[in-house]
Amino acid sequence: MNLHDFYFELPKELIAQDPLEDRSSSRLLVLDKKTGEMEHKLFRDILNYLNPGDCLVINDTKVIPARLIGSRKNTGAKVEILLLTRKENDRWEALVKPGKKARPGDIIIFGNGELKAEIEEIIEDGKRIVHLLYDGIFEQILDKLGEMPLPPYITHQLKDKERYQTVYAKHEGSAAAPTAGLHFTKDLLKNIKDKGIEIAKVTLHVGLGTFRPVKVENIEEHKMHSEFFWVNKEEAEKINRCKRNGGRIIAVGTTSCRTLESCADENGIIKGKSGWTDIFIYPGYKFKIVDALITNFHLPESTLIMLVSALASREIILNAYKKAVDMKYRFFSFGDAMFIK
Repeated sequence: MNLHDFYFELPKELIAQDPLEDRSSSRLLVLDKKTGEMEHKLFRDILNYLNPGDCLVINDTKVIPARLIGSRKNTGAKVEILLLTRKENDRWEALVKPGKKARPGDIIIFGNGELKAEIEEIIEDGKRIVHLLYDGIFEQILDKLGEMPLPPYITHQLKDKERYQTVYAKHEGSAAAPTAGLHFTKDLLKNIKDKGIEIAKVTLHVGLGTFRPVKVENIEEHKMHSEFFWVNKEEAEKINRCKRNGGRIIAVGTTSCRTLESCADENGIIKGKSGWTDIFIYPGYKFKIVDALITNFHLPESTLIMLVSALASREIILNAYKKAVDMKYRFFSFGDAMFIK
């Protein structure tokens, strides 16, 4: 299967630059994955498409303000560090710009010196291992000095950091938000629970692999970056109970979907576990547990549009995307949503 099979024309003006004031007022394209039939609603109408006994699976990861702007100790030159994955003893895997001048031994200073980063080594894809030096509580220092690592296609300044978090974000560690969850409000989640729909939580810390372009023509040669996840036993049992009773497992976002498919055995049973996943889902993949998906509109030729094309079909997805473009739906992280049922 070729990369260009997942291309579609997207006018730049349809890339959402700002979140809506009311999270649940975004538009919702409801897509039947078997017939391709479409309905056009508001996101809060998702309640009408969820049935008692279904299980909604959300990713409760929390984005950290991982973008740090500092200067080199010796020269004062501006340096940007994007923290990706926390290792041990305050060591992080990170992206550094400009990378060519970030050599082992260099010291980067942030703020008034409350935080420093020593470049320790250069690793694959030009990334660095950096050792962070500080006095006090790291999370407080990062919250003061760091910025939200918005995707490169968002050029507007984010006025409120919380708008790039889901209302249920809990476990810090993501370099990007699980954006399908941004549409939910606390009131909408309460209404969903009151209707008899189970809500189960999983955690996958989203890495920047989400935004990395596929560079190979044959998509089967693409290698996904690993991301850390965990599912505890209690949440796994909620999901398994729903499946046993004939309910649907509805993943909120591609990250929840990938977590579930990484944890499920061949019989569609979830076990409480943690680890790293580099699962790559594209057409031809046989889903083990996910029945339906709430998701945003994704980039052309991305691994995310390949995943949704595996759940429906490439033809049905591209036809729905064409309709979304024609109807001027808002695309990407702060954009509108799709429910593939």
